Amino acid sequence: MTTIDWKIEGLDFTLCNCDFSCPCQFSARPTHDHCRAAAGFHIDKGYFGDTDLAAARFVGMFAWPGAIHEGHGEAQLILDATLTEPQRTAITALFRGEHTEPGATIFNVFSNTMDTYHEPLVRPIDMTIDVDARIGHIAIPGIVEGIGEPIRNPVTGAGQRARVVLPDGFEYHEAEYGRSTIRTPDARIPLEWTDGHAHFSRVAWTPQGVVHA
Repeated sequence: MTTIDWKIEGLDFTLCNCDFSCPCQFSARPTHDHCRAAAGFHIDKGYFGDTDLAAARFVGMFAWPGAIHEGHGEAQLILDATLTEPQRTAITALFRGEHTEPGATIFNVFSNTMDTYHEPLVRPIDMTIDVDARIGHIAIPGIVEGIGEPIRNPVTGAGQRARVVLPDGFEYHEAEYGRSTIRTPDARIPLEWTDGHAHFSRVAWTPQGVVHA
């Protein structure tokens, strides 16, 4: 249900345990028949009602025992320590898919697959996202460290570029694809892999969904 007007524009860096390209993006089953993921978001500009969300950062950690649409998932939100209390409240609501038309954004879609939302954490978040270079880094001391980089040619080692457009997508319109590595020294949702999928995108979301270019 949409009761508060909002809009955010920014950067999305997502890491998951599937092979490069992530079958879920194409409505196929996950590589290992279950899904584990982390995603970092940096809001360049945005608002939630009267709350300014410019420069806000947050990270989501996720796990499902099967394909996402089969449900029984769990999620952990980590809010950057610099956020104000109104900003934390706003991002928590968006993370849970609230104030959004049904199925319009990735967080609203996810909300229908969750059994558990763990209590949000507030921690310093070190994060870089370079969409064009296909480079990303998320570091939250003691909890998670993830990196994203270009897919490498197995013979030459050169970076390879793959770009995907989803004109009706509920996360992004266009994303650069790469590879990911992640480890979680101490987290409610353990994540650990190398050579997993990554994607990097510029996103714009409203209660009505993704703003498609």
